[in-house]
Amino acid sequence: MNYKDYYKILGLTKSATQEDIKKAFRKLAVKYHPDKNPGNKAAEEKFKEISEAHEVLGDAEKRKKYDELGENWQQYQGNAQQENWGQGQRQRYSGGSSFEGGDFSDFFESVFGGGFGGGSRGAQKGSDYSADVQLSLEEAYKGTSRLLEVDGEKLQMKFKPGVKDGQSLRIRGKGGPGSNKGARGDIYVTVHVSEHPHFERKENNLHCEAPVDLYTLILGGKATIHTMKGMIKIDISKETENGKVLRLKGMGMPVFGSEKEFGDLYVKIKAVLPKNLSAEETELFQQLKNKNHEETV
Repeated sequence: MNYKDYYKILGLTKSATQEDIKKAFRKLAVKYHPDKNPGNKAAEEKFKEISEAHEVLGDAEKRKKYDELGENWQQYQGNAQQENWGQGQRQRYSGGSSFEGGDFSDFFESVFGGGFGGGSRGAQKGSDYSADVQLSLEEAYKGTSRLLEVDGEKLQMKFKPGVKDGQSLRIRGKGGPGSNKGARGDIYVTVHVSEHPHFERKENNLHCEAPVDLYTLILGGKATIHTMKGMIKIDISKETENGKVLRLKGMGMPVFGSEKEFGDLYVKIKAVLPKNLSAEETELFQQLKNKNHEETV
């Protein structure tokens, strides 16, 4: 059985911090999650591999032991002191009321599955579960909650305003039951925010287009703008060019975990040309055209 380089699997080096490990796992887990790659066996195996790497490197004690053993791990088997290690398997929430499990590799089981030397196990932490939750942009803006059912237990999970697409959140101690008086595992919930027909989200900022009639662009005036807080009126300066981008400070998405911070809203002006002109209106435009031509000659 070959040595598995968990750092390499997550695209990291041994100098990585625990935060680096968490971020790398989240990014890869979103990319290779089975729900995003239905029927893709390669992606499924990759997801298991990165989950196994995170299971070890994401736990300070397991990481310490892994770093100590390194590629020479086999010579410790059979003669090392008996130690108790959690066998926290990560399992995937299938969207219903049950969870589907995924086994770790023989390497993991040999090193962490039951200590060294084959003795009896002590307290074992329960399995970690993972789930996916779909939210609308409005729900991500205001904050919301979802009811999850885990092993027959109903859990009300709250999502703070500003939660992002692909963000992974943890519910501590609500995963699989432990053995030998071990603690319960955790639940990792990955958030998926649906695309919006009007707004495009970039980090905490929002971008959109606003139709403004030609007369208002030329003469100046007011325009009605769609924001996450509702419809508002803004000032349009005289001779505003088509395509100009206006910044509305603090009208973007809330900053996750902060009650008073918001991103900005960037509004791109889209000129709306008049249609079905009357003969009089057409004549007025012709006069303006002729006058402009005379002034430029």
